[in-house]
Amino acid sequence: MTGPASPSELLDLSGSVVVVTGAGGGVGTGIVGRLVAAGATVVAHTRTSPTDHLLDLDGSPVSGVRADLTSQDGPARVIESTLEMHGRVDGLVNNAATQSVVPFDEVTDEVWSETIDVNVTAAHRLTRLAAGAMRTGQSGGSIVHIASIEAHHPTDLHGHYATSKAALVMHARAAALAYGGDGVRVNTISPGLIARPGLEEDWPDGVERWRRTAPLTRLGTPEDVGDACVFLCSDLSRWITGTDLVVDGGVLARPTW
Repeated sequence: MTGPASPSELLDLSGSVVVVTGAGGGVGTGIVGRLVAAGATVVAHTRTSPTDHLLDLDGSPVSGVRADLTSQDGPARVIESTLEMHGRVDGLVNNAATQSVVPFDEVTDEVWSETIDVNVTAAHRLTRLAAGAMRTGQSGGSIVHIASIEAHHPTDLHGHYATSKAALVMHARAAALAYGGDGVRVNTISPGLIARPGLEEDWPDGVERWRRTAPLTRLGTPEDVGDACVFLCSDLSRWITGTDLVVDGGVLARPTW
């Protein structure tokens, strides 16, 4: 009699094809790297940036695809290219996003529309297309939206961004209801402040405040977000859908009053 699979076996993504949007930035690169380390075959999307640094990763092959996700055919190009290259889609990480710094009462219609188009509408289109592929001749799959702790607590100058990320959290819950019967799970990850080169020089007071506030006393890394993606794309999370996994070093545990 065969016993239950071990946790290490359940975390093995070998044979899985996972699409990662916005893969050219720091967080995207971290997500791709951790998925590859878990054995996944990754299709790395960027809008314009090169993917050479991703294609050199050891392990499962990484394919690159470029597309403007705000165009009508951009999301379809990403999913169709994945199906042409690999014949299936097992996972999708909606990481592509835009973030600008603008006082809320100065957000123009153009800035608002761009934020919603990139952060929400593109994710919706990709989710619909990926879910369609996952329930055709497959036993489901996993879709992950990269949201933000600002979906729960907006900060100054980011109100429009926070609104878009809150919409992603609710979108995942709605999509979880819509696609659960086909075995497609949809969740969000809400990261806190993620380290990047130059951040401490650009925003020293903010970094110091974060370190003082976070119970784990450090900024996050792209790999912290990537590991959460591996978990949600793996069979270890097979009974988790419609939820938001906060990856913030405990910042949201702090009282705000």
